[in-house]
Amino acid sequence: MSSTEPMPTSRVGRKPRVSRDQVLDAALEIADEGGLAAVTMTNVGARLGVEAMSLYRHIGNKEEMLDGLVDRVYGEIEVPADATDWREALRRQAVSAHAVLRRHPWAIAVMESRAQPGPANLGHHDAMVGILFRAGFDGPSAVRVYNLLDSYIYGFALQEATLPFSSPEEMEEQSAQMLAAMADAYPNLATVQRELVGKGFVYAEEFEAGLDIILPALPEPVRTASGSG
Repeated sequence: MSSTEPMPTSRVGRKPRVSRDQVLDAALEIADEGGLAAVTMTNVGARLGVEAMSLYRHIGNKEEMLDGLVDRVYGEIEVPADATDWREALRRQAVSAHAVLRRHPWAIAVMESRAQPGPANLGHHDAMVGILFRAGFDGPSAVRVYNLLDSYIYGFALQEATLPFSSPEEMEEQSAQMLAAMADAYPNLATVQRELVGKGFVYAEEFEAGLDIILPALPEPVRTASGSG
């Protein structure tokens, strides 16, 4: 190379460019590993190998980050548009939502809190209400049914996420300690503990058992002109 020719610009050390999707992917991984408190611009930038300030090209603030994360979670929940029965559709959606919240337990507290919901969030709700409309529910009754099921899904997921055990073995160990301390004073609780341990109780498996109680008890829709879809 001639000494008069300009030297090529070196790219050594240049930080990689990232997209909004990559930012949200990294934030989702961090949330799953350490909860929402761990989702900071600094941590996300470090995960991607870029400066935290560069992320503001894609995400304006923490609330916008949460909107995007919640939208990702909604995008993982099944919308059973092919279901032939509205109870079947609700069941499949509930089972899918439970599985998704087990993968992303941090999301339980923020799923319904977004003031600026994203397209997956809005699309999910719109599709589920549409299923109920087609079944014959009007607006208020569709919301009532949907809210009841959501209360069960989120309540169960929250309780599951905060239990002091995560496996039948851990539960058996916890139960042995509790039985030793309370068997005489609380005989009914002691009986329940023994029965659950004896049957190899798995808390997560109770979710669908609860659906078997709730879904058949829901009222049939009252056919109206506005609810015929």
